[in-house]
Amino acid sequence: MLEKSYPKGKSYCKVIFYSPAQIKAETVHLVGDFNNWDETKTPMKKGKDGRFSVTMQLDKGKEFQFRYLVNGTEWHNDWEADKYVPNPFSGDNSVVTA
Repeated sequence: MLEKSYPKGKSYCKVIFYSPAQIKAETVHLVGDFNNWDETKTPMKKGKDGRFSVTMQLDKGKEFQFRYLVNGTEWHNDWEADKYVPNPFSGDNSVVTA
């Protein structure tokens, strides 16, 4: 799930990424264009409801591909993303439009 806000007078969009509720995990990392697909750079924090979240500031007007890396081995999409595009690994990437 994605929550977006556009701070007045700023050139970025504040996006809160939430892991899908059905995922039961020890760790989740947000991986995408915005962090050069680094699998460890953007860890997500576990909330009281069991979902993981992280807030990012992304350039307004741009699209970013991303996925969630669960427990270091499982890739998941955000099924409430703005759209999806094929990736070179026989699957799709989620896309957020900032």
